[in-house]
Parts: sequence; C-alpha cells; structure tokens
Amino acid sequence: GCWGSGTQSQPSPPSRVGFPRTKEHHLPLQIGEMVHILQASEGAVGSVSCPAWGPRGAGGALQVPCLPQAEESVVPAEMPMVQEITTTLRELATIWKQAGQTERYGQVKRMMQELMEQRSQLLSGTLPKDQLLRLRKEVTGKMDYGNKILALDLVVRDEDENILDPDRTSVISLFQAHRRAAQTLSRRIQEETVRPAPGHGAHGAASPSHNLYLCVRNFVCHIGEEAQLFMALYDPGEQRIISENYVIRWASTGVPQDIELLNNLKVVFTDLGSTDLQRERLFLVCQIIRVGRMDLRDSHSRKLSTGLRRPFGISGGAGLRGDPQGRPCHHPVTLPATTPLLHAPGSPGLWVSLKMLWGDLSQVRKDHPHLVDRGTAVARKLGYPEVIMPGDVRNDIYLTLVQGEFDKGNKKTQKNVEVTVCVCDEAGNVVQNVIHAGAGDSPTSHYRSVVYYQQRHQRWMETLKIAVPIEDVHRTHLRFTFRHRSSSDSKDRSERIFSMAFIRLMRPDGTTLRDGEHDLVLYKGDNKKLEDAGVYLSLPSERSLSESKLLSGSSFRVSSSTPALAVSGRDSFQISTLVCSTKLTQNVNLLGLLKWRSKPSLLRGNLQKLMNVDGGEVIKFLQDTLDALFSIMMEHSETDIYDTLVFDALEAAVGADAVRAAGGPGGALRAPPSHLQSLGVSLQVHRPLPPPLRPVSAQCSQCSQCSQCSQCSQFDPSAPSAPV
Repeated sequence: GCWGSGTQSQPSPPSRVGFPRTKEHHLPLQIGEMVHILQASEGAVGSVSCPAWGPRGAGGALQVPCLPQAEESVVPAEMPMVQEITTTLRELATIWKQAGQTERYGQVKRMMQELMEQRSQLLSGTLPKDQLLRLRKEVTGKMDYGNKILALDLVVRDEDENILDPDRTSVISLFQAHRRAAQTLSRRIQEETVRPAPGHGAHGAASPSHNLYLCVRNFVCHIGEEAQLFMALYDPGEQRIISENYVIRWASTGVPQDIELLNNLKVVFTDLGSTDLQRERLFLVCQIIRVGRMDLRDSHSRKLSTGLRRPFGISGGAGLRGDPQGRPCHHPVTLPATTPLLHAPGSPGLWVSLKMLWGDLSQVRKDHPHLVDRGTAVARKLGYPEVIMPGDVRNDIYLTLVQGEFDKGNKKTQKNVEVTVCVCDEAGNVVQNVIHAGAGDSPTSHYRSVVYYQQRHQRWMETLKIAVPIEDVHRTHLRFTFRHRSSSDSKDRSERIFSMAFIRLMRPDGTTLRDGEHDLVLYKGDNKKLEDAGVYLSLPSERSLSESKLLSGSSFRVSSSTPALAVSGRDSFQISTLVCSTKLTQNVNLLGLLKWRSKPSLLRGNLQKLMNVDGGEVIKFLQDTLDALFSIMMEHSETDIYDTLVFDALEAAVGADAVRAAGGPGGALRAPPSHLQSLGVSLQVHRPLPPPLRPVSAQCSQCSQCSQCSQCSQFDPSAPSAPV
C-alpha cells in the first residue's frame, strides 16, 4: 500500500515471542525488545528495534503481536529555544560553505559565532529569569534578522518569543504578528546600515581591559604520585611570566584532589591591556610538579621520605599572538577550542579551552555568567593594569625565588636544598595564611620550594603572592630557611636548618620594598638562633658591593651573651620582588605628602616635591593623593599660604600629562574619566580655589590659540561656585 504519515515515535509494547529474520524486509526480534513505530499505513508499519537499531520495515513488513500498553510520549531534553538555535546553525552552516569569500561569508560567520555563544549560555542553566528572557529576545531577533538578510522565510512569534502554531492561531492574529515582525526587522536593518556590524573586534578595541578565559578539559599523564599543575602566561621576548599562576592539585588516581572541581577547572587571566595583545608572542605554559619520593624509580617503602616537591615536566602552547604591525589581535586565540599541549611517551596529554573576554572582571561576570561564576579562579597580572578602575584596592607583593648556590660542606655529594618561606612579625611569630602559591589554591603559612637532586647551582623561578594586611606591613618580614632533604626517611628527619636569610617588607624611610632582584645575606648558626627574630633583625639582610667583602667570612654579635651568627660566605641566594599596591608607595616624595600630618613642618617641601613625582606613580595613588590635597586645603582654610602650592599639585595630579604618564611594569597607566569625575571628597573645597585660579584665568583670557583656553577665559572666580 501507499505509506502515510503516522504518529511520531509511537511505541509498541515489548515482543513476547522471538522472531527470526526469514525475508529481506523482516525485522528480527528477541523476547523483550521494544519496537518504535516511525510510520504506518494500512496493514504495514515502518519500525525500528531498540536498543539494537535495525533496518526499517517496508511494504508488507513484519507484523508483531503485542500486548496492550499505555502510550509513551517522547519529551526533548533541551528547551525549544535551544533546539531552534541548533536547527538554525545547521542551516547556516550549509549557506556559509556555499557563500565563498564574499560579504555574506563574513555575515554568516559572525552570526553563527554569536548564536553558538548564546546557545552555550542557555544550556548553562546559570542565568536568572530576567536575563534569560532578555537573552531569548536577543536570540530570536538575531535569527529573524538572519533570515531576512539571507532571503529565508520569516518566522512569526508570540510575545513570549514562541513560534506560532498556524493550526491553533487565527488568520487575523497571524497577520498582525507577521506585520509586527516585518516592522521590527525593518527598523533593525536601518540600524545596522547606520552603525558598523557588531563583533568582538569592535568591542575589544573599545575595551581597556582584556581577559583570557581558560578551562582545563582533561589531564592524562601517568605519574603515579600526586601532582601540582602551575599554569601561567609567558612572554618569550621578555623571558618572564606576566601573570599569576593557576594551581591545580592532581591526585594520584588521575582526578583533581577536590573532586568537586571535576569538569569545573577554570580560571580567568585578567588585567591584560592593549600592550599585552600587541606582544609578538605570548605562551600558555604549564609546569608539572610531582609530590612524593625523591626518585620515581625507588620502590614504595616506609623508609623513604615522602612529600618532596620534585620537577616532572613542562608544557606550552601559544595563547595569544600579536599583529606583526602592532595592531591589537582580537581573534579569540590562535589555538583551536580544545588543544593537546603536552606530549609525553604513553600519555595523551593536557587539553584546555581558551577564549578571550572583553571588559573588566565585573563586566565579564555580567556578560558571561555561564563561564565566569563565583567558583572561577581569577589570576591577576604581575603588575598594574593599564587602567586602574575606581575601587580597585590592591596590596599584593610578588616574591620570586630566583636562584641559589650552596656548598656541599662536609657531605660527599651536593645538597638537595629545600627553601621554606614564611612571613613573620617583629617577634618572630609566623603570620598565618598570607602566602598564595597561585589562583585556585588555598593560602598557606609556609611555602616549600622544589627540590633539585644534588646540584650546586639551583634555579627555581617560583613566584608567590604575599598578601599581608596593609596595617601589618611595616612590622613584618620574609624569612627563608634552607634544609637538606634526604631520600631516606630516617636521615631526612635528622636534617636541620643549615642556613637562613630574611628581608623586611618596608624600608627604614617608610617606603615599601623596592622592585627588582635582591641578593640576600645567608646566616648560619644554632637552629634556635636562626629562627629568633630578636637576634637576626638587627643584622643586614642584603649584600651590596661595599658590603660583600665585609660580610664574607665575618660574624656579628648582638650582645656579649648571644652566640654569633656567622655569614655563609660560600653560599648565595637571590630573590626578586614586585609590589602591586594602591596603598603602599615606593616613592619617598609621594609618601611625605600622603603622611603630611606626621611632619607638618615639612608640608611646603612635600608639596613642591610632588611636582617631581612620576605621573604614573601619582595615578596609582590618585584617590589618596587627592584626599590629602583636599584635607590640606580644608585644615588651612583660614590662611592662603598653601593655596597656590595645593592648586599646582592638583594640576599635576589630574592634568593630562599625569593621566597619560608611563609608569610601572604594566605600561602606560591612566585613570578613566569616570574615575576623575567621582573623586570629589568635600562640599566646601571649592571655596579656597578661586584665588589661585585668577592668574590662570587672566593668562588664558589673553590666549586664543586653543579651545581650552577660550573656555577657561569664561570662568569667573567671583561667581558662586558649585561644590566639587
């Protein structure tokens, strides 16, 4: 007979008898198999056997004896909007392949990218109801706009963006919905012809901040012990890491130690600016540290020392690549969506997904809640961002263990040196939980370095973040202790600290520890005295050219009753520090102004010295600088001795040169205009300003070379002023 359209996915009950296949169109069945009827006609069915999907029946196909059973309804797992996007993407993919290198090719490509991004947001299930409704309107508007420009059929919808069913909707309602849809599309097309086509390139060019989103899909490498993965961005041109580490602790069973992080290992590398996108090359590197025995070849035994951090491997891949002509690079990444980075013998490797996100962190969380949520780790840039946003209070000190050279002493072989870092107060007590190995990891009180096996010269290059409260920085210092680690557990327990070094976080003049490399003095002596802050804090902590000969082989005594701490002349140890703080300055002139109340007699000199402070340094502390200047004005409102100096300092602080000044390792620092507009701190500070402005206004009134001077000449100092 002739085939007709039957009920969709109509089920039949399971077969109660077996049926062998004897003819070409027969469907073989086993007892209990379910049969889904796809199409049916009089006396014939087209069916498929489940779970073993066999060939469809044809005319005169198998008749299966069935038991009566209730009907089964098949409900899709995805929401209707997601299904519609999927269907649209498949249609667009065919059109895209046929478009060739034409204007339509680019339009369809951008449309597909945006639809895929919005589809992933819908599937995430993390959007609140209001954002979900707004996203549905955006998706339907984009699909309808695509159908219009590609000359496809117009889809009419109701107010909830659902496709209207012509069998259940009146003709008048369909006509009105069609007219509304046509009018909306006409307005959309007119808007698109006026403004440029939206895309990540235009958005990224206007955004001052860029972020690299990374999601670890899988890590497969047979280590046999616990491992730590440190991921960071690396610039091969400057040969340095430019971001904080993202730390993943991997169990020996092949899954994250925190099982809740399974399929949820993600991080955002933030604070990237336009100069970072213009780098010639930028790599994503992953250092793999195993935690366990000294040598993997040693058999498991209780007599072996464990918990040693040993280097295992490293992997890398291009994360971003700048344009050869210096233009910003606005494509997502140079890697495919899922890329193997590590290739070790017998191991598939490491798979990650990368994506560029535009805007500051709050904007990224708002625009991409399906990617960046509260559980997403944030790895900041090692340095200041190009634009310091309002309210971005930061007090981070980055410490890098650079290298060291240690004599073997009375041992037959070179030492297996382990460096332990801790933060101590003036009494020598360890400050708890202020050391961060990287984003995604819990803070600790002690950090232990990687152990290299029997090497005299050791180079670690391990970077930590020290996050001490601002009020405690002036009374804290870093202490480094050095210990030989043995592969034998019994010998390892008997090993003691053989050397110690320290450095204060604040200098004697009140400024923070300077950036750069520090060559520290290594002391040796009794273990208790090496950890006694009252003994070593009075001694020099850094070597200098003039002190190197003096310190070599010498000793110091705090008092006649205190045993000596001798300087280890054959050993050396270097670290590197980088201060990223919006509260602690390294400039003594700026510090004098910020703390002007402690020495009021030096106020005039401090105001004059502010003119010589680098503009980038002022921008880092713009809020505190303006607070200090306005406070000086208000507290000396009865006299005018400081009015001109304060006005000149204000001009230097908020002038164009200071805003665009170059400073810091992050490149050109500047404050956004919205930041400058929100820095008024007093309703009465406008009263002392007119006297210093009079000579400026008079000078500008005689000059007509620029529009700014013409605007200044219209200022009347005697007129009532609005509060700043």
